[in-house]
Amino acid sequence: MNIQVKNLSKRFKDNIAVNKINFTIEENKTVGLLGANGCGKTTSIGMLLGLITPSEGEIIINNKNLEQIDRVSILNRMNFASPYVELPKKLTVKQNLEVYGRLYGVEHLENKINELSKDLNIDIFLNKKTGELSSGQKNRVTLAKSLINDPEILFLDEPTASLDPDTGDYVRGYIESYKKRKKVTILLASHNMSEVERLCDSIIMMKRGKIIDEGTCQEMIKKHGRKNLEETFLKLARSEDEI
Repeated sequence: MNIQVKNLSKRFKDNIAVNKINFTIEENKTVGLLGANGCGKTTSIGMLLGLITPSEGEIIINNKNLEQIDRVSILNRMNFASPYVELPKKLTVKQNLEVYGRLYGVEHLENKINELSKDLNIDIFLNKKTGELSSGQKNRVTLAKSLINDPEILFLDEPTASLDPDTGDYVRGYIESYKKRKKVTILLASHNMSEVERLCDSIIMMKRGKIIDEGTCQEMIKKHGRKNLEETFLKLARSEDEI
């Protein structure tokens, strides 16, 4: 599935959180959505997920406007992971995965849960209450939840936050192999620039609700005369120039 965003905006009273952004994500590509906190990344993802109603603009999935089609059928083919969105704390890890699996109508749910649990090394605390887990463990459970329905479009918000370097590397490798196997389209929001360079085919840089630059990691690094993507990010984030 591919995504097109055309002149997408969101206003909250007098505040313009997202200001006429345009971009495309081709099928089986990973695009990084970068920017400082408060730049509009989360609001943009919320609109793409159908959780926030745009003030103006269009979201087009597989050449069909999200507002003019059966939204449920499209949204059932998407999923989302963020360490900042808590799963029900009093349910066990397995119960949480069962609830979300049933919501998505996943067939052979028990097998799917077992597969994800082994892949993401959460099987050892599968029957533990989610609220009792460490932040890193919760992060892996959230990622498992996001893959429960084999999504064709996946939104990842800081997927390796709070993970130790070894587990973070494992999760990045898993995302890479999952993308190859499933042909999934991914929008990745991250502050980890080495992660972005590893996982993303191209990047979009946002600032004050606008897209201020985009391209491949190497194109951006070369264009702005920096040694790596982190230095490029800092240059763009600190620049007072307006587009």
